[in-house]
Amino acid sequence: MGRKRMEEQWWKGELAADIHQTLRTKELKLPMYKAHSPQIGMRRYFIDLLTVLSNRCNLCPTARHLAIYLLDLFMDRYDITVKQLHTISFACLLLASKFEEKEDKVPKLEHLNNMAYICNVNVVLNKKDLLRMEMLLLENFNWNLCLPTPAHYIDYYLYVSIGENDLHNGWPITSLTKTKAFLEKYAYYFLDFSVQDHTFLHFRPSLVAAACVCASRICMQISPAWTTQLELLTCYSWEHLAQCTEMMLIYYENDIKESSNIKKQVTIQCQEQEAVGNLSHQATTQVLFQQSSYHPLARHSASLSQFQSPVQDLCSAYRDSLQGHRPSSLLAGSADSSLHSCAALQAGLQPSAQTLPIQTPIAVQVAFGTEPRHCISTAYGSSYFSGHHSHAAGCFDG
Repeated sequence: MGRKRMEEQWWKGELAADIHQTLRTKELKLPMYKAHSPQIGMRRYFIDLLTVLSNRCNLCPTARHLAIYLLDLFMDRYDITVKQLHTISFACLLLASKFEEKEDKVPKLEHLNNMAYICNVNVVLNKKDLLRMEMLLLENFNWNLCLPTPAHYIDYYLYVSIGENDLHNGWPITSLTKTKAFLEKYAYYFLDFSVQDHTFLHFRPSLVAAACVCASRICMQISPAWTTQLELLTCYSWEHLAQCTEMMLIYYENDIKESSNIKKQVTIQCQEQEAVGNLSHQATTQVLFQQSSYHPLARHSASLSQFQSPVQDLCSAYRDSLQGHRPSSLLAGSADSSLHSCAALQAGLQPSAQTLPIQTPIAVQVAFGTEPRHCISTAYGSSYFSGHHSHAAGCFDG
């Protein structure tokens, strides 16, 4: 029976209030964080590393936040080299997973080395070094890993985060289930965001968790921002949460602005690439439709330049010239038109010979297609251009 209760979601069980009260009592005895680590500038890198490793190993949020908290406290007390920090980070993750997860979900040594290789961490772990680091961490924390983090409270507070009397944009909420699901996403977003800045370590973990719920309600425009039921459950009023919630909302606005700037840059790059693609298409069209530099009738260019349509006028002139050499009896019925055609031909071919000698065969090639670049081509070579377009995706989908 006890094992069954341990495997259940404790915030939904009969002992939820007692467990919450025990966590609140233990957080009063947490060691004070002073932010005195000489390597505090590299904290963000190791936080991201632990986040990636925990996600790869499918660890729960409480294990990830406990590993980060262990690393923060240990770095705050000692001056550690960068190479040792990598090993200590893996040891913190291993200890946290052993404390929070089931045995079958604890990462193995081989899996940790594979993750280190994937994350480009220049360190090879061995069993002896990991055991030594685990012993060092346990002795440093007096063999007490029951250290509450905001992740230990968030589910308990989210369980009553939406009430029937809440309003969304001034209107009653039609679906409490869907609204609560969106609110959970916002709350976990703020929860993961809170570990990025060590400033939030100066607040109690339960207050940070409550502020995550409050900030999520404000972002979703749910009123009131903090209800009486949440105040009774968390033992925090709006005045207690105001400072921490305001910090979260400021970081949230900065994150939105940064995402918007990145989106604008991607849009500008796409527009520039599209403009380059259009110019390339125009250049391709000019290449395909330009007149060939080689002309088999170069000697008669002066005479043929007077024709509006070279191909049709050339054929017409050749036909009229043949008719001009026929016997006059065959042209009796159309003497005027024939004389007019001959006169026009003689006038058009002056000062060249009256008959147009064609010494080489003439080949005219006309191609028809659906695309503009394949319609008519008199050139003997063509070039094609291609453009690459990249599109941006949304980063936070509800």
